[in-house]
Amino acid sequence: MVAGPTASGKSALVLRIARRFGAEVVNADSMQLYVGLETLTSGPSPEDLDQAPHHLFGVADAADAWSTGRWLRAATDVLAAIHARGRSAVVVGGTGLYARALTKGLAEIPDVPLQVRRTSEADYADLGEVRFRARLSEADPAAAARISPGDRQRLVRAWEVYAATGRSLSEHQRSAQGGLSDGAWRGVALTPSRAELYARCDARLEMMLVMGALDEVAALMARDLDPALPILKAVGYREFAAHLRGERTLGQALAAARRATRNYAKRQMTWIRGQMGDWPRIETLDPDDQWRQFLALRP
Repeated sequence: MVAGPTASGKSALVLRIARRFGAEVVNADSMQLYVGLETLTSGPSPEDLDQAPHHLFGVADAADAWSTGRWLRAATDVLAAIHARGRSAVVVGGTGLYARALTKGLAEIPDVPLQVRRTSEADYADLGEVRFRARLSEADPAAAARISPGDRQRLVRAWEVYAATGRSLSEHQRSAQGGLSDGAWRGVALTPSRAELYARCDARLEMMLVMGALDEVAALMARDLDPALPILKAVGYREFAAHLRGERTLGQALAAARRATRNYAKRQMTWIRGQMGDWPRIETLDPDDQWRQFLALRP
C-alpha cells in the first residue's frame, strides 16, 4: 500500500512497482472512483493504464455516491481476484479512511438519507465551522476533537451519521470488523517537505488548466447535480465552478484552488502522522530517489 498527500508522486512510484513486480494497481482515492474529473483529480492517463492493470478508477458515475463501506467491499473483491490469479496488488491513494478500512476493518454504518446529508451541509453553511463543531462535540466529542480544522467534509459526515442513526460516528467505528490479515500487506507513506509539496501542488494546478480541467468542471456543472454528491467536493471544483459562473476571475479561482489544495495536502499529512505512525516513510519528491528508497525498504 502506498499512501501520501496529493502531488507527492504516488502514481509514478506505483507504476514502477507494478512494472517491476508484475503487480496490479488498485485505487484507494475517493475522487478517482468517479468518471468526469480525471484531470482535476489526477487520475491515471491512457498511457498509465497501458502499463499495468488498473482497478476501481473511473468506475462510478458522478451522480452516484460511494461510501467507504462500498469501496471496501469492492476493493476486497478486487484483491481476492488478483490473489486468485497469483499476482500481487499495489493499493494507492490519499484517502486515509480507505486505507484505515482496508487495514483495520470498518463498522457497518447505515446509509445516510439524502435529505439528512443536505440538511447537514446547510447547517454547516449557516452555522460556520466553530459553531458546527461545538454542536458536534455534544453528540460526538471524540470526532470533534480528532477532525482537523477546516475539514468540512468529515465534520459534516460525523454529524450526519449521528443525525441519521442516533449513534455517534465514533461509536460506530469502535465496532469495526474485517480488514486485511496481519502479514498480508505492507505500507509505505510518502511524506515530502511541506514547502516542496506546496510548490508542486501549485505547479500541477496550472498544468491541469492547460490539460482541460475547466472543460471537465463545465461538463459537470451542466448536469445540475446535487451539491451534496461526493464528486462535487473534489478539490478545485468549487473554485473553478465559481469562475465559470462569472463570480471570480480565472486568476482568483486558481489562487483559491491552490489554497484549497494546500489545505487538503496538510490534512492528509496530519492523517498520516496520526494514523500511519508505524508506516515506513519516503521523504523525497525525486522519483528516482523514491524508487531507491522503496527498494531499500523491501526485505
